Amino acid sequence: MKKTIINILIAGTVICSASCKKFLNQDSLTKLDESKVYSDINLVQTSLKGVYASWLNNRVDEQGTVLMMGTDETQQGAYQMKSDASKGGLDRYDGNLNSLQGQVTTQWNLRWPLVNEAAKIINGVDKPTLQAGSVEAGIVGEACFIRGFIDFELAMYWGEIPIRDLSRESQLGLKRQPLKDVWTFIIADLTKAAAFCPDKNSPGRATSGAALAMLGKAYMSAPVSTGLRDFDKARDCFEKMMGRYTLVPYADLWDYTKPNTNEAILEFQYSPVSPNNNKVQFQIGSRAVQNTFGDGCYYSGYDKIVPTIHAYETVANGGIWEDGDIRRNESIRYDFTYYGVTPTLDIISWEGLGNDFDELKPHVKKYEDFRTDTHSGLGYNNMYNSGKDMPVLRLGDIKLCYAECLNELNRTGDAITVVNQVRARAWGGTLPSDKMWGAMAQADFRTNIMDERTRELFAEGWRRIDLIRTGLLVDRTKKYNKWTAQSGTIQAFNNLYPIPDTELKLNPEITPQDQNPGYH
Repeated sequence: MKKTIINILIAGTVICSASCKKFLNQDSLTKLDESKVYSDINLVQTSLKGVYASWLNNRVDEQGTVLMMGTDETQQGAYQMKSDASKGGLDRYDGNLNSLQGQVTTQWNLRWPLVNEAAKIINGVDKPTLQAGSVEAGIVGEACFIRGFIDFELAMYWGEIPIRDLSRESQLGLKRQPLKDVWTFIIADLTKAAAFCPDKNSPGRATSGAALAMLGKAYMSAPVSTGLRDFDKARDCFEKMMGRYTLVPYADLWDYTKPNTNEAILEFQYSPVSPNNNKVQFQIGSRAVQNTFGDGCYYSGYDKIVPTIHAYETVANGGIWEDGDIRRNESIRYDFTYYGVTPTLDIISWEGLGNDFDELKPHVKKYEDFRTDTHSGLGYNNMYNSGKDMPVLRLGDIKLCYAECLNELNRTGDAITVVNQVRARAWGGTLPSDKMWGAMAQADFRTNIMDERTRELFAEGWRRIDLIRTGLLVDRTKKYNKWTAQSGTIQAFNNLYPIPDTELKLNPEITPQDQNPGYH
């Protein structure tokens, strides 16, 4: 019974009362036991497809935006900060960011069932005799990719985590493991994924290219204290896979008629048809627009996250955007005029936000989906049905990661050449001479690449990880996030989230004494 309760969060199983225990030793008439499921390759393939389907939920609706809060790039809208003090803690980094914080708990809970199911697949199918190219090897590779990717996120956000290796379950249990062991496990998973994932796969599924990209990110991101951070190994991973992909016009990345471009390494597949929509526009659109034009305007929404001033302003006004950079207007909406009518704040003035109103200040644009607009003629007629694909890994990101590695390897000149390749695309293919990066010191490159990553990857879900791995979360967020600056309470321990209270209560192997520092 004790172990079953623990597994609610980490394994996603169901509590069974004492009265039903007598049935546990009988073959179910409706559900095969696990030994049969994971020995039948067809059933395993069905299970793997289910993991992929569930993985999409990590980016749906509010789940897709929570981890974008509290950075130098995006923050919660003013009304959201006023109306929900608990969630406001994700930007203020105050006492509301604690083990009871609901959105943090959800992020933790979403991931563990996927890790556990991937672990079951690997445990059931993996053998020392696996041959690359076989169906079994492909399944193991994809399951290792999913477990490695999600463990990467968990370790970045929470630090020490349980290791779900069922071949060592009696040894490992469900307790948090040392960081070096966790990152060794992540790297091993992604290494096996790179060896066994197919070179080509159905859209939305892992390939060897995606595995190499994530392995490179793991080598860049492993905490220095583990001894596993290795920019040269990361460079090697990126060089092995980048040639399989090509940069495409930046606008094509956000054109729903052009899914899975030649730049896409891994792209989550959505559509405006329920239940396959991502609902993200509900989070990123404008409430002033919604109150004026209704849900049938494709850029209406509820201001759950908005760009920081630094992320939407020009360089001249203290922001990041340079004249002529086409990424700016593809990434951020500045104009809210809708079929000749420009909304005002009068309709929501009852909120009493004073100077904090931001409903008609710049908003996230990348995921707007015109198919949901009443004028599209398609009949969806509600921005909640937004269903653009969402990039998980793409070449623009990996090129900038590669450039970082080159800079850390004292090849700053080569790093600048790579960055200029990405920037050339941002000016339509030909980079003006005054926009080319020239010679700079290694330390200056480290500073400049952080702004370049926002320009290229704004609101694509990598920012918090970028800030954590570079040690810049506290300084940059305090400087550029309005709510963090006002609160003034962010501290170094906020690089990690608190372990949820439910986990501390249900898992006797993770006790209150195991809580991350600062959250006790």
